[in-house]
Amino acid sequence: MPLPTITVTGGLTADPELRFTNAGKAVLGMRVGASERKKNPQTQEWEDGDRVYLNVSLWEHEAEAAAEHFRKGDQVIVTGQLFQRDYETRDGGKGQSMEIKFAKVAKLPPRQSQQQAAPQQS
Repeated sequence: MPLPTITVTGGLTADPELRFTNAGKAVLGMRVGASERKKNPQTQEWEDGDRVYLNVSLWEHEAEAAAEHFRKGDQVIVTGQLFQRDYETRDGGKGQSMEIKFAKVAKLPPRQSQQQAAPQQS
């Protein structure tokens, strides 16, 4: 059964990290944080809700191109296969993380703040 495909929009939490396998293939790791947006009924302002963090891995040409163009804070849209990875923590415990593998990533334009989006009064 194939892994599920997921599309996520969010911000990069750190600069992407480019490395190479022993066979010389480029692999880029990045972390995307996404949050639920909801409108506060009392203030009528949009607020961030619960947050989720996903690891993203890019390979070969996509990895090298992304390493040149993406930086911490960039807003991105990521599509790829959702994968759960099990790992051992430093203290010997067990942990799990969600990862998007075989991803395609595109940069989104920066969000406008409320002041920038408001029409100018003359």
